Amino acid sequence: MSKKVTGKAFDAQVFLRLLSYAKKYRFYFFATTLTVIVVSLLSALRPYLLIETVNDFVATKNEENLLNYILLMAGVLIFEVLLQATFIYMSNWIGQHIIRDIRANIFRHILQFRMSYFDTTSVGKLVTRVVSDIETIASSFSQGLFMIISDLLSMIVVTVVMLVLNWKLALIALAVLPILVYATKLFQIAIKATFQEVRTQVANLNGFVQERVTGMKIVQLFSREKIEYDKFMEINNKHKKAHVKAVWYYSIFFPIAEILSSIAVGLLVWFGGLQAVDDINVQPGEIMGFIMMTQMLFRPLRQIADKFNTLQMGMVSGERVFQVLDTQSSIDKNGTQIANTLKGVIEFKDVRFSYIPNEEVLKGVSFKVEQGQTVAIVGATGAGKSTIINLINRFYEIDSGSILIDGTPVQDYELTSLRNQVAIVLQDVFLFSDSILNNITLKNQSISLEDVQLAAKQIGIHDFIMSLPNDYHYNVKERGGMLSSGQRQLIAFLRAYVSKPSVLILDEATSSVDNTAEQMIQYATDTITKGRTSIIIAHRLTTIKSADKIIVMDKGHIVEEGTHQELLEKSEGYYKNLYDKQFSSEVV
Repeated sequence: MSKKVTGKAFDAQVFLRLLSYAKKYRFYFFATTLTVIVVSLLSALRPYLLIETVNDFVATKNEENLLNYILLMAGVLIFEVLLQATFIYMSNWIGQHIIRDIRANIFRHILQFRMSYFDTTSVGKLVTRVVSDIETIASSFSQGLFMIISDLLSMIVVTVVMLVLNWKLALIALAVLPILVYATKLFQIAIKATFQEVRTQVANLNGFVQERVTGMKIVQLFSREKIEYDKFMEINNKHKKAHVKAVWYYSIFFPIAEILSSIAVGLLVWFGGLQAVDDINVQPGEIMGFIMMTQMLFRPLRQIADKFNTLQMGMVSGERVFQVLDTQSSIDKNGTQIANTLKGVIEFKDVRFSYIPNEEVLKGVSFKVEQGQTVAIVGATGAGKSTIINLINRFYEIDSGSILIDGTPVQDYELTSLRNQVAIVLQDVFLFSDSILNNITLKNQSISLEDVQLAAKQIGIHDFIMSLPNDYHYNVKERGGMLSSGQRQLIAFLRAYVSKPSVLILDEATSSVDNTAEQMIQYATDTITKGRTSIIIAHRLTTIKSADKIIVMDKGHIVEEGTHQELLEKSEGYYKNLYDKQFSSEVV
């Protein structure tokens, strides 16, 4: 994410791009603008009525006329309040609809990103872009743009009325205006960089908290509470300093604006009083009215600075949101062939792949899995086993070579149809904070509760689910925290099984489960792999022995292939050495 500060008080390009989202709401946009214009005209009518009321009453002492003027002013005020309420509602309505569209757009865009993007991007920062940054954009419309338009129109109308009524008093009231305008301009430029720093620190804070809360078990297991607290305080302090800097600019600008406003009123009273004493076409009502209009002129200008800053914060947030929207990290979806049903013949041909450029993880890997075969992949950590399964359904794009399924390159398949035919059970099972049923079906309407129950009985986990409170409707909470690791693994197996895939990929993980769960997982594995092409990253001997073929990997290369017995016969073979170290102690 770029942290570049443009130095411009207002980024027209970002503003116009944000404004383009308002096109579909143009009727409401123009209606709101029209309301603003009427409100501006009414705001200038009140001081004019005050002038007429005071002058007429002083001249004629007519109490009946005084009552009529008061009732008229009350009517104007009530009408203005109603229009203001309409304006506030409509401006916020437009803002909320616009950010709904932007948020939907950015989330849809994020859903298409490659896994490599998430490998290098903080989740907390993405959450900030989708949530708080977009809320700031909403404020820039409801509290920024429309309010600025309203204030500017009010100032223009009031200025015109002042000049028409008494140009000399108007010039006196406007004498300090150029100074205030210049001060406002300096304030806007100075605050822009501060707001960018504030948004950066908010993203850093969100990212840190999200990551530590997610990994709280590790924090506590390794007694890192104080270390993480100290890190949090460091980031929190930077966040505070960014906000304090913004407050410092405000603390300078607003007193200056208030002083200049008071000077304008003082000059107006002094000059107008002298004119009235000398009886030079200045009446008491004019002085009172001009004081009121001067406040109406300077107050919006002070508020415009604040609202312009709200608009600027929206521009800063808009820049960050558009950086995500402009990121080209999606998988190429030019494939046109629909993978309705696959035989499951998988072939790697000289596949090379690297997560980081020039640091290859797979170095010319070639192998073939026949239809219905179960292939086990073994090897030391970092050998490239998990990378292979990540490439089959195009989580990542290969550097060179080709991956074929049923003789067709994977990139030629329509991506969604391909992934519907390839089910993966990952080692790190992720469950959403939802019911077991929804975690299994992922809210696929074509999979019924009866389908899930039948599948659960077939792989032997129905009784386990029924033993839970609310059985299939049991809420597993965030990341499946209410279930053990073995239970989560069983749910993942059932999730893969009910999707009826043509190809099944299993990243087995039984090191942290008890014997009962392991037996259930083994039974589930045997059931769901039966009759379909399966690739398994093997962690236990029972799976390896029953595999039709074993692929042995080391440092990105395939070093051996064969059945369990064939590989054991190689006395100096890599697999024989791995077997003696890792598997021979298991009960066979």
